[in-house]
Amino acid sequence: MEDELFQQLMYVLNQLVSWVAAGAMVFGGVVPYIPQYRDIRRTQNAEGFSIYVCLVLLVANILRIFFRFGRYFETPLLWQSIIMIITMLIMLNLCTNVRVATELNTKRRSFIDFDLNYFWLWSRFVDYLLCVLSFTAVAAYVTYLLLDSILFVETLGFLAVFTEAMLGVPQLYCNYQNKSTEGMSIKMVCMWTSGDTFKTGYFLVTQAPVQFWICGLLQVCVDFAILFQVYYYSRYPQKPASHTAHPTSAKAL
Repeated sequence: MEDELFQQLMYVLNQLVSWVAAGAMVFGGVVPYIPQYRDIRRTQNAEGFSIYVCLVLLVANILRIFFRFGRYFETPLLWQSIIMIITMLIMLNLCTNVRVATELNTKRRSFIDFDLNYFWLWSRFVDYLLCVLSFTAVAAYVTYLLLDSILFVETLGFLAVFTEAMLGVPQLYCNYQNKSTEGMSIKMVCMWTSGDTFKTGYFLVTQAPVQFWICGLLQVCVDFAILFQVYYYSRYPQKPASHTAHPTSAKAL
């Protein structure tokens, strides 16, 4: 009787831990963007956040959803992608409104201009939405045609998680160029690092496809490299070289 009660208790405990872990996977990825969103709304200044971060995460999570059609993975990871896509669209909407409000004399740019020099630097949120929908439609069509190809499916999965793993690289390069981490949300990067560490562990425990945990480890390495930059540039501050910014350049995070 006691053994049966103990087994039931352990089963309930395991289920509870699984639910908590799944919930953390679904919503943990968007938590770091909450303080950034609040800061942008409060200051009406979006210079500290790169909308290219949104581009990377949108592409990565859209591809991950299509990857699931060819290779099953845990449902919480699917919901994580859906929630992240919604979050990035919200961030894009806010950043676009703030940027346009502070650049009244800037020429309006549109997705249908097809000007690569101003790609992902448009003046209306609807242009970003149109671009995302166009990419989704093309990816869906190609996936439908090649879904029976194991090589395509595995490559699709690798592209999805590798794109997300490269999320911190623009920030890493930007810090190196500026020789400073000023304007970057350190709180966000710390939450990013803890989330990526947990996510990688989740991949390993749940035996997710190999692409997931390999790229998860790469993402953790990039996060720690950024944190090292925070330490290094605060200890050995250097005056950034003056240069003219390219129209498509922006601070990451």
